[in-house]
Amino acid sequence: MAEQITHAINATNLADILERVLDKGIVIAGDIKIQLADVDLLNIKIRLLVASVDKAMEMGINWWQQDTYLSTKAGETELEKENIVLKKRLERLEEKIKAK
Repeated sequence: MAEQITHAINATNLADILERVLDKGIVIAGDIKIQLADVDLLNIKIRLLVASVDKAMEMGINWWQQDTYLSTKAGETELEKENIVLKKRLERLEEKIKAK
């Protein structure tokens, strides 16, 4: 029976590749721009980062913490900010009504 030599490339499985990608991170970027007579009609910027949460936080990326669709704390913060703005607006309106 002939023995088959296994190279490191062949021995790497999907889990190893995924672990490396998440540990190091990978960025894919691209731009799509449509112009007509030097007028921008459409400009799309596509950015994709694949990394673990720990690696993203290490790189200073934490946008999901402020996204109301992904974090309940972010939603509360946005609602609190909106509530403060509305209260101030209401106070100003009430002062205007009293002044008249």
